[in-house]
Amino acid sequence: MIDNISWLAIYPEIVLLVMACVIALVDLGVSSARRTGTYVLTMLTLAVVAALQAMYASSGNTFYAWGNMVVSDAMGNWLKCFATLAVMVVLVYGRPYATDRGMLRGGELFTLTMLALLGMFVMISANNFLLIYLGLELLTLSSYALVALRRDNTTATEAAMKYFVLGAMASGFLLYGLSMLYGATGSLDIGQVFKAINAGQIRHQVLVFGLVFVVAGLAFKMGVVPFHMWVPDVYQGAPTAVTLFIGSAPKLAAFAMTIRLLVDGLLPLAIDWQQMLAVLAIGSLLVGNLAAIMQTNLKRMLAYSTISQMAFVLLGLMSGVVHGNVDATAVENAYSSAMFYVVTYVLTTLAAFGVILLLAREGFESEEISDLAGLNQRSPLYAGVMAVCLFSMAGIPPLVGFYAKLAVLQALVASGQVLHIALAVFAVMMSLIGAFYYLRVVKVMYFDAPLTATSVSAPLDVRVVLTINGALVLVLGLLPGGLMALCADAIVRALAT
Repeated sequence: MIDNISWLAIYPEIVLLVMACVIALVDLGVSSARRTGTYVLTMLTLAVVAALQAMYASSGNTFYAWGNMVVSDAMGNWLKCFATLAVMVVLVYGRPYATDRGMLRGGELFTLTMLALLGMFVMISANNFLLIYLGLELLTLSSYALVALRRDNTTATEAAMKYFVLGAMASGFLLYGLSMLYGATGSLDIGQVFKAINAGQIRHQVLVFGLVFVVAGLAFKMGVVPFHMWVPDVYQGAPTAVTLFIGSAPKLAAFAMTIRLLVDGLLPLAIDWQQMLAVLAIGSLLVGNLAAIMQTNLKRMLAYSTISQMAFVLLGLMSGVVHGNVDATAVENAYSSAMFYVVTYVLTTLAAFGVILLLAREGFESEEISDLAGLNQRSPLYAGVMAVCLFSMAGIPPLVGFYAKLAVLQALVASGQVLHIALAVFAVMMSLIGAFYYLRVVKVMYFDAPLTATSVSAPLDVRVVLTINGALVLVLGLLPGGLMALCADAIVRALAT
């Protein structure tokens, strides 16, 4: 028998699914080239869903539903709220771009984005292997279609094919790993898997073999080395509005899925998966920063930047358990710093790609670094927003990226392990190298002569949201305590159950 709590746990998901179907039908009667009716209805729906998630998260309650397959907790609800807000910002930035390029002949951009968001919700709330995979497939299949939305563009079609082939392989890795864990523990329920492993009655070799495939699948979704091959190609080839979507909200879902699987389910194997995350982080810092230096395409440079940024999330995740001992303070510091990092990274990415979308005109993609030449002379405001984002990604104080990096490095050093301290030093060195390619773009914007004298214009909603977005990157750097406390509280409540 399904109780009321089960329905309550997935109420926002029901609203999102029903409205996605309604919007798909309503769009059939919309004749506007800008799809104004569809857009307004989508934004209202997302605003309601974000408010619901914030209300659930603020209550601080944790409850399990649908036979323990779904968990509703503060961490999951805040991540779903942030993901919804990120999607709203993506649609605000991306609508003018999509209109100019004929991507709004139908309402697919809005309905596919909502279905992808639903997939993220399922991933974030899943407490069962099958449900995690179901959410993942809903997200990825919608993402493949979004990348290929410009059907007459060969670059976008090629990017979609690469994404599809590599994504299918990664999903296979994850599914194979989950099936091995199921075979070893006899349960698909993450809580039951934790209990079975903690009892110590299962062969360690079988578990680690399955764990390797699970980590490989998670690494692909986070876009870290050596499973990063799709990131630069898809970022560069996809329409910029879709690149912004792929580079933002799904990172929150990937983080939640990693917490659910590795921390909630496989914490007794922390010694094993922390070593794997260390190798992935080292490779990502090295390849991401060194490859980004050589790029002239701005979207491709930001793709390699993403790879190095995700390495810091991995560093946060790998510092929670020390010598096999689970210390409450260390766990809170490590996982809350990783959550803070991924949330602030998404915020910064939204603003950076928002400026790129703003500079794109009909028939012209502002993708090359040289396209930003003299931007300060054409629009000081947008040059300032872009500079703030780049400085934040480089980890320069007092911006939020600096505090996010500092929180992760503090969690590493606090563990006291020589390996962790060495990793912190290595991460700082790689960040210094990474500062070069961020500062190069700032130099182009402020000191190079502009290639065109045309002024930068944008609709009012885009200007307002972009200004607020850029301001938040600065304000959260100056006053990070509130968001950090929110992340810490969410992690503590999630792990308490």
